[in-house]
Amino acid sequence: MCGFKSTFSVKIAIALCVLTLVVPITAADAAGGFHDHSSRAERAVEEAAAELVANEDGPPGVIVVIQRPNDRQVIRAGVANLRTGAPLRVDKHMRLASVAKAFNGATALSLVARRVLSLDDTVGKWRPDLPHEWTDITLRQLLNHTSGIPDFSKEEAFLEALRASLLVAPPPVQLLSYIENPEPSFTPGTEYKYSNSDNIIVGLMVEAATGRSYERALRRLVTVPFGLFETTLPSDAELPRPFVHGYQRDDDTGVPEDVSELVAAGWAWASGGVVSTPEDANEFVRRYVAGRETDSKTHAQQFQFIPGGSSEPPGPGTNSAGLAIFRYETRCGTVYGHTGNTLGYTQFVSATADGKRSATVAINAQLTPEPEHNPVRFAELRELYELAVCAALD
Repeated sequence: MCGFKSTFSVKIAIALCVLTLVVPITAADAAGGFHDHSSRAERAVEEAAAELVANEDGPPGVIVVIQRPNDRQVIRAGVANLRTGAPLRVDKHMRLASVAKAFNGATALSLVARRVLSLDDTVGKWRPDLPHEWTDITLRQLLNHTSGIPDFSKEEAFLEALRASLLVAPPPVQLLSYIENPEPSFTPGTEYKYSNSDNIIVGLMVEAATGRSYERALRRLVTVPFGLFETTLPSDAELPRPFVHGYQRDDDTGVPEDVSELVAAGWAWASGGVVSTPEDANEFVRRYVAGRETDSKTHAQQFQFIPGGSSEPPGPGTNSAGLAIFRYETRCGTVYGHTGNTLGYTQFVSATADGKRSATVAINAQLTPEPEHNPVRFAELRELYELAVCAALD
């Protein structure tokens, strides 16, 4: 749902308290040992996070989780709620936006490992009800965004329907009906083009293959075995409590509006509707990148990358696209993961190939390279991603 702007104005008195710290391990932050002093790499993350939220047009808050084999550090700046000044915590819920695509990939690849699905299975095999132009497009092409299927979320018909019914989303299959011309924009498998439609179709194929809802399959194959008990895929706009409030600045006044519960998650569904916590997101990416719930053959195919295939928004360093995963080659080393952005939130999750080191960064504002979403601050956020990766690999 990248690019959708709120047309509602919620006036908020801003009392932005900039707090930056490496927090001690608590019950909410438990994972390994604790260093009694910050490393140079961690201090760089602290400083970058503080600078980002100190900008007048920066996000209200930033939370960073840095995981290494024997310890985890949590760095926070700013607030989770502008009205109350409540702090960010790793157990507060947020919208994961397109990081949900990695969960979608984990579900589908788990079924591939179980031989319920094959990466060569076609849309026509499992969903003959979808446009005939997509009949021969494979699960592999959907997962690595080489299908060429137009992005439903960029269609004017979708945007009109969304504005008319923010809180009630249609059935998932109807999201694809907003595509005016279903003809792929190139021969499937020959080019890379990121599309939210791909993951909606993957979710529908999962439903057809399992005979159950995608939400149930996600829970059975991913969230439960991964131990992600604060991760859900809701259809409505309500967020589980406690949650980090997401904000977007009013176009005219520049005042941040609380857009946390403005849009039903069903409008993004398997492509961007997952709700989780920084703690769960960090645990997910470690297990996902390491291939904990798949087999070695499937995992090897997932890690075949398309150079130049960038996540949206871009992750740190040089981006390449795999199957529902991206490779980020940074100045400090290589990690794998996903990014996401939606109204009020921008996310980044990453881990090393063995899953032992990870860096997760979340903010409560939508920043992207696009002119309407503050590209200057996004450039600073992208540098923060890289600093967090460097700290994880330190």
